[in-house]
Amino acid sequence: MNWNQHTKNTQKKIEQQIEITETETDITRETAAAENEIGNPTGKGRRRFLAQISAVAAGTVLMSDGGETGTAAAASPTTSGLPQLGRDPSSIGGPERADRAFGVRARTATQQRAQPLENQIANGDEQLYLNRIANFSKGLPHNRVGEVDPAAYEQLLRSLQTGEMEDFEQIPMGGDALLKNPQAGLTYELAGRDPANVFMPPAPAFNSAEIVAEIVENYWMALTRDVPFADYDSHSLTQTAAQDLSKLAQFRGPRQTPQVLRGQMEGFGTGVSGTSTPDPNNQFAWQTFAPFSAAPSRQGSEAPVTTRVLFRGLTPGDLTGPYISQFLWQDIPYGPQVINQRILPPIQGDDYLFRYEDWLFAQNSRGHINLPNRYFGNRRLLRNGRDLAEWVHRDVLFQAYFNAALILLGMEAPVDDNNPYKTSRTQCSFGTFGAPHIQSMVCAVATLALRSVWHQKWFVHRRLRPEAFAGRIHNHFTRQAVYPIHFQITDSSVLPVVARRFGSFLLPQAYPEGSPSHPAYGGGHATVAGACVTILKAWFEESWVLPNPVAPSADGVRLVPHQGPPLTVGGELNKLASNVAIGRNIAGVHWRSDATESLRLGETIAIAYLRDLREGVHEPFRGFNLTRFDGTRIVI
Repeated sequence: MNWNQHTKNTQKKIEQQIEITETETDITRETAAAENEIGNPTGKGRRRFLAQISAVAAGTVLMSDGGETGTAAAASPTTSGLPQLGRDPSSIGGPERADRAFGVRARTATQQRAQPLENQIANGDEQLYLNRIANFSKGLPHNRVGEVDPAAYEQLLRSLQTGEMEDFEQIPMGGDALLKNPQAGLTYELAGRDPANVFMPPAPAFNSAEIVAEIVENYWMALTRDVPFADYDSHSLTQTAAQDLSKLAQFRGPRQTPQVLRGQMEGFGTGVSGTSTPDPNNQFAWQTFAPFSAAPSRQGSEAPVTTRVLFRGLTPGDLTGPYISQFLWQDIPYGPQVINQRILPPIQGDDYLFRYEDWLFAQNSRGHINLPNRYFGNRRLLRNGRDLAEWVHRDVLFQAYFNAALILLGMEAPVDDNNPYKTSRTQCSFGTFGAPHIQSMVCAVATLALRSVWHQKWFVHRRLRPEAFAGRIHNHFTRQAVYPIHFQITDSSVLPVVARRFGSFLLPQAYPEGSPSHPAYGGGHATVAGACVTILKAWFEESWVLPNPVAPSADGVRLVPHQGPPLTVGGELNKLASNVAIGRNIAGVHWRSDATESLRLGETIAIAYLRDLREGVHEPFRGFNLTRFDGTRIVI
């Protein structure tokens, strides 16, 4: 058969397959609409789709390293859309290559479609409180106590149900604010999990003790923004904050008791297939319990919160060394330039929306644009909560992780042992398994993470922001309204402290606009952090100890040697993810559970992305090694 005839035959087969795929796409859309309406992940449409698409992938079976092992024994009329391939090693390009490329894409798409559909469950507050006091509504019209106009909220729900642009355009707005990109959550992706098929457990309910513990932490974070992290052990405010949080059994931040953790983790499980068991000293595993249940079975604790763990993340790396990750302090080798990480910090006490009239105006008219703070004249390194909050106010989506990749590459940090070029005698990595590859991966996975969490925000949970919950507290305790706020709020000493300093019970915001104009759960920054850090942990040797660690001088102007325990790549990457996620909590715009559960969501998205990526590499590759946030080791 000559080249032209082979090309024509192949083109005809591809056109046939495109026709099949277009039919399947229509079926999928109809099925998805029906499943979204009735919540049934096992409908007839899904079974029909799987039966059809499995036939597409059946034509080619791929080895684990991406090579081809052979074809199906016999091609049915359905599988003829994917040409049967030979094993001619000289077929580097041409139609054989095109057929193999199509087979890889069909295989990864089939694997993703075969994933069970997640049962999306919110916390039930939207149905329980018909005045929508427990849900996000910023940018819509509100009454004098900050409750949303019912008709405006119903139009928002109608728009989210139809997904149509014209319906969104009919939403009544409260002022100049715009809703931030709800339709991003309806995007279809060509790699990794579908944004609508990822899972986050229900957020803490409006009337729960857990949400009270979270808002208490938010208040203390706001009160201590100007306390240097290095002074947490000695400052009276942070000492009081730690003592106060210790009294709240439902507080899910880290606590100072590894022994208690080991006792509570007994019988935790033997690990899912292909993984190790979670580290009993890893509080991320203890607080989420996610690997072994569909939703976290978080337990309360009476263990103390100390200043050593105050406002930190939950992994062992988070609790080792300085509060701030090395990747937010070290100089960045950026091509021919070296960039230091000093920022222009806001002035001390630069807080917003603690006056009621400002708070109410922001509910109607602020959120889609980041407004500038008031700044101190000299640049300095991150050294307190206000600095960190400013960093996550103005950062580029993947900035922290791109910088971390550049820093690690500049250090010549060792890559994972499974990197196929690590022991090669004749080749080095570059476009695959080299610097350009990892640099582009942290950017690519960031957009996947962002769109997936946007689906959770707008189409599943619609959780209110801490800023709005504090408004409910203010109106409740000033007797402007009555709300079902858990009585444990009065067990905390924080409200009188807030009232004395700010003259209200509102949560002081680090940003002039307050929270952004999209729902709280999950957190965009936190999900991207979880995804990008997971990519970096899969790439580099996590146990490698960072050379010459640093810390800022007392004035934050220069770097000095860090004196303390060794800091590893994996530990500092986990800390970087927590710094970014919790930095948004310190700013007053997110909750503790937003950070924790969104890191896990980002990790899930990155693992699915790596699984698809692995199918396309040519080199003999045993898979990506990494340690999950809960301490389990996996190979992808």
